[in-house]
Amino acid sequence: MTHKPDPTDPMDAATFKKWYWDKPELTQICVQLGLPKTGGKDALRARVLRFLETGEVLRPAPRGKARFNWAKADLTRETAITEDVSFGPNFRRFMAGQIGPGFVCHSDFMDWVRGHPGKTLADAIEAWFALEARKDNPEFRRDIAPHNNYLQYLRDYRDANPTHSQDQAKAAWDRRKSQPIEGERIVYRPEDAA
Repeated sequence: MTHKPDPTDPMDAATFKKWYWDKPELTQICVQLGLPKTGGKDALRARVLRFLETGEVLRPAPRGKARFNWAKADLTRETAITEDVSFGPNFRRFMAGQIGPGFVCHSDFMDWVRGHPGKTLADAIEAWFALEARKDNPEFRRDIAPHNNYLQYLRDYRDANPTHSQDQAKAAWDRRKSQPIEGERIVYRPEDAA
């Protein structure tokens, strides 16, 4: 098959594995197959693949009852971070009030918070400033989470082609995601810049 099938088309595991699927497409495939559609892109891909290969339905892990209501609680610097921390408006409003208008709830900060249950919001504020201080180092580059194939591809494209624009990198991504892939990820190749 040389053209990517529509997510609603019936397909086997080999056909599914041959293509890159974004989250809305994976959600659509889950709906088509009667599978749970919750979770991140990697979880959805694994769920669809398992079903196509074995007929088994991978169910999302049950969520426990929230111990702390991040949306409504009066947050203080002494508030302990819980495993079910939420970065909604209440959290962001509190952090902006403590840090100032320059506060941005970026992925490095959210990863730090998620990785430190039991620490306090005062610790999180201190970590935010430490993470921000790294920007002063001209060699600093944020880590890209393994599940973010798109950003990794754009970075790899721009590293290999520093005179090319971001729009050129995005156009290369769009071309590559409409082609068969090797493995589960789209990887930059030098011919993508042509």
